[in-house]
Amino acid sequence: MIEDIFHIKSETDFQQKCLETFRYQYQNIEVYRKFCDYLKINTNEIDEVEKIPFLPIETFKNHLVLDKVFDFAQTDKPVNFFQSSGTSQIQNRSKHFVANFSLYEESIYKSFEQFIGKPEDFIFIGLLPNYSENPHSSLIYMVDFLMKKSGKPENGYFLYNHKELLELLNKLNDKKVILFGVSFALLDFLDFLHSNAQTLKFSNALTIIETGGMKGRKEEMTKDELLKIFKKGFGTERIFSEYSMTELLSQAYSLGENIYETPNWMRVLIRNAEDPFSYVEDGRNGAINIIDLANRHSCSFIATQDLGRIINNPEILRDAQNDKNDFEVPRFARNDDNDLFLELENARNDKEKFGFEDESVKMLREPQHDKTPIQNKRFQVLGRIDHSDIRGCSLLVS
Repeated sequence: MIEDIFHIKSETDFQQKCLETFRYQYQNIEVYRKFCDYLKINTNEIDEVEKIPFLPIETFKNHLVLDKVFDFAQTDKPVNFFQSSGTSQIQNRSKHFVANFSLYEESIYKSFEQFIGKPEDFIFIGLLPNYSENPHSSLIYMVDFLMKKSGKPENGYFLYNHKELLELLNKLNDKKVILFGVSFALLDFLDFLHSNAQTLKFSNALTIIETGGMKGRKEEMTKDELLKIFKKGFGTERIFSEYSMTELLSQAYSLGENIYETPNWMRVLIRNAEDPFSYVEDGRNGAINIIDLANRHSCSFIATQDLGRIINNPEILRDAQNDKNDFEVPRFARNDDNDLFLELENARNDKEKFGFEDESVKMLREPQHDKTPIQNKRFQVLGRIDHSDIRGCSLLVS
């Protein structure tokens, strides 16, 4: 069953599910099969994740990427879709047809619960202009779903009415609030506070989750520069980031630094931008490939135009961990049985305090049939590559 992706516990599970998904999508998604055939891929030789071809993300702009089982041309049943935001009506935008929204909702819930907490525990505020005006926004669908699960009467969206947003946030200063905001809108809100000599009266209960979104709206800046501005402006260290896109049904989260983690059914690999069918070593910059097993009925293997790198520097990871406040359960090194006991004991105490438990600690409590650990690695997003390194392939599948 496709829902099995949410129960992946080992690297063997992940590899097997990826290979099974590749074979299924080669058979059932026409544009992906054409792409693989153009590359002269022998499917019988695909025996590990690194050999799987990744479809250029631009394909979603020019082609139908959809499981033939749900192809509305064949079934006469309409299929809803997500569409990327654009600055003009004639702009060619990505369109992601979604055959199974319950799968998307489970992906949203489980990844949010793993990295942030149970949605039911929070009030959700959305500062998402432009996205709110897009009836096919996957981001709005996600925040709507979290608000529905939360069920709090204070949940709601704001566009440009910054005064009302400030009044509400100050009113909720003793509540657990998550402010989802697109980057340019969060900067606009901070400009409003500065121009009007206003400050937030919030305690440590406020969490900002920025979702990117600076293209063409403000002066481009790095993620690290943005985070510094947000930390100073909002007066909190809890500036988190969510990484996803129209073409994905899963999300990665960064808890306080530009270092993202993925759930067990999602993975990032870094390809060589000069040789797009090879990968670079950990720590080196390259273009981001994404595996999203929730994309069962579109494509789970996507070559994006984002630039990034896998983080393997222990000092960077340790500094990022130390910068996180006690909102997040700490991850300790497991050196021996005493350390393991200490980790479980601390996690038990923190669970009572915060109401949720670190996923890695939770796995320690469960029986493990396969001891091979998941090989998900943390990554950074560094910007965009200035060209599509494999665009030619995507155009030749038509």
